[in-house]
Amino acid sequence: MGLLLDGWRLWRAVLPQVARELDRWWERAGLIPDPGLRRQARASIAHKRFHCEGGSAFALLAPAERRPAVVRWIVAFQTISDYLDNLSDRAAPAAPSDLRRRHQAMLDALTGPEAAIQAGRWGVDDGGYLADLASACLAEARHLPGYHQVLPALWDLTSLYVDLQVLKHGPPAQRVPLLERWHRRRAHRAPGLRWHEFAAAAGSTLGVFALIALAAGGRPRPEVVERVSGAYFPWVSALHILLDYWIDQEEDALGGDLNFTAFYPSQRSARGRLQALMGSALRAVAPLPDAGRHRDIVHGLPAIYLADGKARREPLRRQARLLVRAGGWRTRLLHAACRLRRRRDPVDGLLQEGPDLPGPALTRTCVRPYDDRAPAR
Repeated sequence: MGLLLDGWRLWRAVLPQVARELDRWWERAGLIPDPGLRRQARASIAHKRFHCEGGSAFALLAPAERRPAVVRWIVAFQTISDYLDNLSDRAAPAAPSDLRRRHQAMLDALTGPEAAIQAGRWGVDDGGYLADLASACLAEARHLPGYHQVLPALWDLTSLYVDLQVLKHGPPAQRVPLLERWHRRRAHRAPGLRWHEFAAAAGSTLGVFALIALAAGGRPRPEVVERVSGAYFPWVSALHILLDYWIDQEEDALGGDLNFTAFYPSQRSARGRLQALMGSALRAVAPLPDAGRHRDIVHGLPAIYLADGKARREPLRRQARLLVRAGGWRTRLLHAACRLRRRRDPVDGLLQEGPDLPGPALTRTCVRPYDDRAPAR
């Protein structure tokens, strides 16, 4: 009953607010003077809105009166992440120092100072768009009574995210050696994870959202903050991003992008590892406050990603079906709901951005099949 009731609340109250917030940032992005930056900002909203929709589920962990503030914070912070990711993936290659300077916006969105934000010290001349997003995070944080209690953990997880973005967008020949070295220095934080799984975990914002929801409920004790942060990084976060990469293998191979699931020897071994990580994530969230909702979030991850049309293509189709079945009735129920919602959504496929992105349009792309016999990279 709790799962169905939360689904109803998400559908009727939270997701409509997410849509309004994204509409607002879409209009703001339209004011960016530089056409290339304007295109990337709007593309990040059009292509990746489901990141904000999925992240907004954490608002259900907050008291009802503070859920709107949590949604506004999550949408603004995730939009920063998606915008910077687009600039790193699709704009001209940038030096590591420029990538770090650009991603400093995410850390400034946590702590300010406001003067630095308004000065736009990140080397992105977008007419104040990035500054407005960061300022929105600071403004909403004032409505969260436990924000200062969770801030050190927020900073830690966001710093890992920034490190990953700098390393994985560096010169192609250096990416894997640098990421392996980075992992060796931090392997104690995630015993049992391989280097590419650790890197995937660092690329998730879910731990940040869980901490924001915790801050909305009051002033948490340090041990509670530590338990929430330790459950999401690395276990829930690794599951999250590896699912994302798993369904994007063909696109990433065509685009020459680093994909962390390509380091598994086969689709079957990748599915087995995802299944094991799901079990670890469920065990990690079991002792948390409001454990039932955290459990539903974990079950919701394969439901959301494997409802994507890309997971219904060969050679993922059979392995995706087995992974959904392994998640039990909660995953199967959420997966059915996600597929129903996607059928009602006219955009289920790849999005083609126009000259100024007046709106999303459908396109179909032929892709090469994944060769399961290929050796791990």
